[in-house]
Amino acid sequence: MKTEKTFKTFSGYYFLILQLALVSILIAGIANNSVLISLISVLLIALIGIGFSVINPNQALVIILFGAYKGSVRNNGFFWLNPFVVKKKISLRARNFISETIKVNDKVGNPVMIAMVLVWKVADTFKATFEVEAYEKFVVVQSESALRRLAGLYPYDNYEDETATITLRTSSDEVNLKLEGEIKERLAIAGIEVIEARINHLAYASEIAGTMLRRQQASAIVAARFKIVEGAVGMVELALESLSKKKIVDLDDDKKASMVSNLMVVLCSEESAKPVVNAGTLYS
Repeated sequence: MKTEKTFKTFSGYYFLILQLALVSILIAGIANNSVLISLISVLLIALIGIGFSVINPNQALVIILFGAYKGSVRNNGFFWLNPFVVKKKISLRARNFISETIKVNDKVGNPVMIAMVLVWKVADTFKATFEVEAYEKFVVVQSESALRRLAGLYPYDNYEDETATITLRTSSDEVNLKLEGEIKERLAIAGIEVIEARINHLAYASEIAGTMLRRQQASAIVAARFKIVEGAVGMVELALESLSKKKIVDLDDDKKASMVSNLMVVLCSEESAKPVVNAGTLYS
């Protein structure tokens, strides 16, 4: 497979001086009514004028002569090239591509909405020009294809796949590295350098978003209640141990059970407890 090579150029200022000299010769030929000198001067002036090219920073020229690739010019400045060559300008600047939000199925089959940001630039002008048709469209199509494939490799989260160590929602660094590698592999044929690729939008599709939100809320409530109960048990255990250690009051098993029940209700209840004053003894 061919790759980019450097094309030798000439400074445009030398040929500009030459062209000015030819203009002087043309004027002299017209003044002396010399048709041959005038025609030759006009022809040379036209040929030299066609060969002038200005290359801006971060821009390249791909040079083609009679269907054959002759090289690429990456240096910026004012140059003169063979007037018979075909010159194609290619930008070497970094570009952003923001994909459309697409609907795909994750690893467990849930539909998710996903989008990405890609930063890229042309690294090999030969491959970008001759190996693919319309390299800019090639970048768009292959990047979205890589994004679809990536979304199918991992679950959105680990609610349904508890064994998953990498998920789209929680493992952004690993997922972005995988996405970047996938896109680099696909765009290598076009001579494209991938600077950065990352997911910038991720959500459940609208048809399941409500259900998944309720599931997440339920899981959060269960986790919170578990923490509350766990803390309440510790507090009850500490209270019983402290009463027993300090010998403040002796409680039999029934009263301990009643105290535990009351404390658990007070500590785990979602509403504020309403105290009841016992004016009698512990047993009445």
